[in-house]
Amino acid sequence: MKPAEPIVFVVDDDVSVREALEALIGNEGWEVESFPSAEEFLARPRVFRPSCLVLDLTLPNLTGLDLQRRVSDRGDMPIIFITSYGDVPTTVRAMKAGAVEFLTKPFSDEVLLSAIHQAVERSRAALDREEGVRKLRERYESLSRREQDVMRLVVVGRLNKQIGFELGISEITVKAHRGRVMRKMEAASLADLVNMAAKLRLVAAPE
Repeated sequence: MKPAEPIVFVVDDDVSVREALEALIGNEGWEVESFPSAEEFLARPRVFRPSCLVLDLTLPNLTGLDLQRRVSDRGDMPIIFITSYGDVPTTVRAMKAGAVEFLTKPFSDEVLLSAIHQAVERSRAALDREEGVRKLRERYESLSRREQDVMRLVVVGRLNKQIGFELGISEITVKAHRGRVMRKMEAASLADLVNMAAKLRLVAAPE
């Protein structure tokens, strides 16, 4: 299956800036879509492919920081802020909220393109992680209720005897359930199963 092509979104109320960025980004081989306002960007359906958002800080109505808050659940879409009026407190707010870069105009094309390259790779990695968790969840949901109970107790370190006592089943039955859990989850070892459980948030991530 061919991997999804990256897309770069631009939100800036200055048409000349949008056109210049469209040309620059398009020449680099990326698909690009631009919007004059935060509201118009928010009206566009969310995409699930590598992406990033090049965002002007000073937009009418909803500002760049407002838009950043509105899309805070999109961890697979890194944000690069661009502005003519950057100040330290605003930069700190944007970066603390997850922005990957804060560029003050004028900046070179190379600096922006480098930031976009890094943001797109970050997006690709986030999407890969999400896909991995989705597949793990499908495997977990394929377990029977009893197998899920056994898995939850196995990954917190319970012994077969303890699991049997807690669930009211024999140790032999626990072993059978445990074997099916390992097979269905495609876990190569107990440590592997613990890591899977952590990704599914069934247990805390191992240190």
